[in-house]
Amino acid sequence: MAELKTILADMVKPIVVYPDQVVITEEVKGDTVTLTLNVEASDMGKVIGKHGKIARSLRLIMKAAATQCGKKVNVEIRD
Repeated sequence: MAELKTILADMVKPIVVYPDQVVITEEVKGDTVTLTLNVEASDMGKVIGKHGKIARSLRLIMKAAATQCGKKVNVEIRD
């Protein structure tokens, strides 16, 4: 499950201005993993994108990666 956290970090860090401020925490309940993404407030727009397109894409890629691991994943974005 640490690999899911790494995959998300590898996608988010290149698109933000402050990659050192990216913090991802994970909570596991059964076969469901909840990843909470915290970024600098000024980077929030970059992570969400216009009309939420980037956030939606991040979630879609993470769901595909989790399926390969036999898990379910939820991605929450917070500032």
